[in-house]
Amino acid sequence: MIWVGFERRLGAAALMTAGAVLLSSLGSSGAANAQTVTVAPPAVTVKAVGTTVFAAPGETLSIGAKGAAVAVLQTRLKELGYAPGGIDGRYGGATQAAVWAFQKVNGITPTSTVASRTWKALENPVAPPVLVPRGRPTRVEMNLTKQVMVLYVDGRVKLISHTSSGSGIPYCETANWNGKVQRFCGDARTPTGDYRTTWRRDGWHRSYLGQLYNPIFFNGGIAFHGALSVPLAPASHGCVRLPMNVAAVLPGLLGKDVPVHVRGRFVR
Repeated sequence: MIWVGFERRLGAAALMTAGAVLLSSLGSSGAANAQTVTVAPPAVTVKAVGTTVFAAPGETLSIGAKGAAVAVLQTRLKELGYAPGGIDGRYGGATQAAVWAFQKVNGITPTSTVASRTWKALENPVAPPVLVPRGRPTRVEMNLTKQVMVLYVDGRVKLISHTSSGSGIPYCETANWNGKVQRFCGDARTPTGDYRTTWRRDGWHRSYLGQLYNPIFFNGGIAFHGALSVPLAPASHGCVRLPMNVAAVLPGLLGKDVPVHVRGRFVR
């Protein structure tokens, strides 16, 4: 890792300088007694901006794995702003969704397996691309291309999540709504544009197209909400599906009237 190598070079340089100063002060007779003097190099710690130096365990992990390496993975993801669920050493669905989000941001084809490429990226992670450089310090950016949502709070990344937005496949469905059977049709798109968060509901909310968990609406009937199924490809009627653990905490992080910027296009 670049930062670790830099740290070692700094430490070595500091040691050589300290040794040169010592020999100079000892003079010509100092060499004989030099072995009795110990000079430690000054402590030097160099960290990447916004994160700590991280050494990956390198163990290949997949869904269902348990143990210390999984806890290390979860801790690292959480430190970087992702939401792997509890730090419990169990590789379940919440951790898988966080791994997917991280891989997508770092240009890795998403997979539930964490192997050498993902570990290396965890050592040298990249930040999510900023979609609105002049946006408000607190805002949401929804990247339809990568299927990733980023919440910024006071100019800093607060949360990065895997999502599944509108499938783009036209639909017509029949539902019992307001006491009568009705037919609803649409194009299943999540429109791009600039919006703001509006109303919300706590817990499960029934809409005419299904159940939404902790929905936060930002464009008419389109909302961020938790869902039991959040696949890698866009699959919703137009809302932005979130993993359940993300939807559980998002209402406490995302207030009303916060800008929401939707950009990009998913290519199947």
